Amino acid sequence: MAELHKWEPENEAFWNSQGKKIAQRNLWISIPSLLCGFAVWLYWGILTVQMMNAGFNFSAEELFTLTAIAGLSGATLRIPSSFFIRFCGGRNTIFFTTSLLIIPAVFTGLALQDPTTPLWQYQLLALLSGFGGGNFASSMSNISFFFPKKQQGLALGLNAGLGNFGVTTMQILIPLFMTYGVFGALGGDPVTLVSTSGSLIGKIPAGSETWLQNGGFLWLLLLVPLFFATWFGMNNIRTPEVSPNVGSPLSAFMMISIMLTIGLATAAAGLWLMLPESANGSGFGVPKELVLVLVVAITVFLLKMLPGAIGESLTKQYQIFNNKHTWVMSTIYTMTFGSFIGFAAAFPLAIKVIFGFQHIMVDGVITHNTLNPNGPSALMYAWMAPFIGALIRPLGGWIADKWGGALVTQICSVVMVGSSLGAAYYMKAAYQSATPEEFFMPFFVLFLLLFAATGIGNGSTFRTIAMVFPKEQAGPVLGWTSAVAAYGAFYIPMVFGQQIKATTPEVALIGFAVFYALCLIINWWFYLRKDGEFYNP
Repeated sequence: MAELHKWEPENEAFWNSQGKKIAQRNLWISIPSLLCGFAVWLYWGILTVQMMNAGFNFSAEELFTLTAIAGLSGATLRIPSSFFIRFCGGRNTIFFTTSLLIIPAVFTGLALQDPTTPLWQYQLLALLSGFGGGNFASSMSNISFFFPKKQQGLALGLNAGLGNFGVTTMQILIPLFMTYGVFGALGGDPVTLVSTSGSLIGKIPAGSETWLQNGGFLWLLLLVPLFFATWFGMNNIRTPEVSPNVGSPLSAFMMISIMLTIGLATAAAGLWLMLPESANGSGFGVPKELVLVLVVAITVFLLKMLPGAIGESLTKQYQIFNNKHTWVMSTIYTMTFGSFIGFAAAFPLAIKVIFGFQHIMVDGVITHNTLNPNGPSALMYAWMAPFIGALIRPLGGWIADKWGGALVTQICSVVMVGSSLGAAYYMKAAYQSATPEEFFMPFFVLFLLLFAATGIGNGSTFRTIAMVFPKEQAGPVLGWTSAVAAYGAFYIPMVFGQQIKATTPEVALIGFAVFYALCLIINWWFYLRKDGEFYNP
């Protein structure tokens, strides 16, 4: 049955007799749904590289705004998504939010069929692809209720880690699918590459045909089967601690739609305040940090103002904001997951811009617009870093279950400080060189190390949350911290775009290293000091 009115995962007899089987079924349907969410959310990092390779008439800064728009939208949608399970039930939520991904996937494919599609249409589609980013909060909250506390580190690590493989899966599959007209006449006509591209199997020379639109269409191959799997295979837990007052599926879908619309509206308003007029913004130039604060605050406020049971329940759920550890863990999780998701969004285009062009001195000024024939293909290499970060994430949860979440997080913080500073050094050298490819391999290796640390840290922070918060708060806190951290998918591409325009891309990584050092101190103060409130070695 779809409705579970009894759920006692901490009861060993119940768990062994029926709970384990049900929980695992929900987990293994949740994972591919979340994978598609990550893929649709972050495919702009790959699509923008190929748009540049195909000669689409957009600047690098404009293309970076697409990844940033998707990042801001997806992160903002995680705020309402944090509370969907309580109001709407796990099955209803995962079914509906996964089905919504079909909208941006289809229309992105249609837009990419025409090289003259205007920027505003891509910006709108990037905003809608934020559906995939928001899904993480509801998915993690849902899975946290299915498993006993002693297994949550591994279960949440599997859901998040294998779900995160949506980034790697997308970065591998999209370049391969763009190489062939796999959808025949239904997929539309190809365009011709004006510069060298690549895929997992090697470089693709300029002059080759490419089907950019397949980057959107291919996800229908997974989303259509998941439409049925989520509906017929998942469950709503109807206990008082989880989802006691779930109405009909239609009312649940309506509630989700209203709350997502609020998130989309606030994200769109924030983007308009921040973006220049040339990128369809207001031109006011409101600082991105202020935009983030405004978007989060207004979204939280508007959700609380919803009438009836929604507003009343949200008032109770907002009790997590009175707990200082909600804010502490939000900061620490931003260091790990925020870095993973932000670098995953920005990494391919950063490789293309920094190493795919020669940086030549002309009349005393370094120019950055000459294609580098020896430059590495971003589409050949970019997938490896998030692949490592996602692959190692369940290991982070497993290690943290054995040795303590805070200790593992502390070690990851040290590694992240060192690797980001090292990558900044090589990035600076490359951006001042006519042969930047000489600096690519050490830069790339350091980024692999950085991604590995973010992956392990993702798992270890979940362990800390499970130890610090009571069960009725752990789910909403997981959702909230993931929402805050997801703004990395907006912030990091924006910072990279601005610093590349300023010809100082290394400044971005130095700033991130300073933040990681601050998180190292915060983690030690609250969770590694023996006289701290939650000593969690």
